[in-house]
Amino acid sequence: MAITLVLGGARSGKSAFAQKQAEQAAAKTGRPPLMIATAEPFDDEMRDRIDRHRDERGEAWRTLEAPLNLAAAVRDLTTEDIVVVDCLTLWLSNQMLGDHDLPAAVDDLTDAFAACPATVWVVSNEVGWSLVPENALGRRFRDEAGRLNQRVAAVADAACLIVAGMRLELHRP
Repeated sequence: MAITLVLGGARSGKSAFAQKQAEQAAAKTGRPPLMIATAEPFDDEMRDRIDRHRDERGEAWRTLEAPLNLAAAVRDLTTEDIVVVDCLTLWLSNQMLGDHDLPAAVDDLTDAFAACPATVWVVSNEVGWSLVPENALGRRFRDEAGRLNQRVAAVADAACLIVAGMRLELHRP
């Protein structure tokens, strides 16, 4: 098992970093990397964004859509899989907007990561450093994202912060 949590702000380079790491690891195995995508195309801009990301990855990547049941996708991984999960905060949004049982979903997901035999880079946004959101849903999302990142970091083997495309390794206190 090798779970790495990759945190960063919007457009920090976290996804590009995770993808490059997965491509390098996959090249050593001869197996294509797997992208587990959590985005849902709710509007034209998001559909275009998803299409652009697929095009940028190219045909060397396999893609699995898991906007809600990410834990099941993680449980299905094998020791041979090289994976990027992109991203936890979109998964969190999907859970919250669908009014799902968030504590149960987070427990299920962290249990799945803790038992995962694959090599996985888990991408997530660090949203706690920005302005306090002006509405209750935004504030709840910010708080839940911070809690989710802490829970995943607790079961991960490593964590890093990407800022301006540069990596900073994080260490447990």
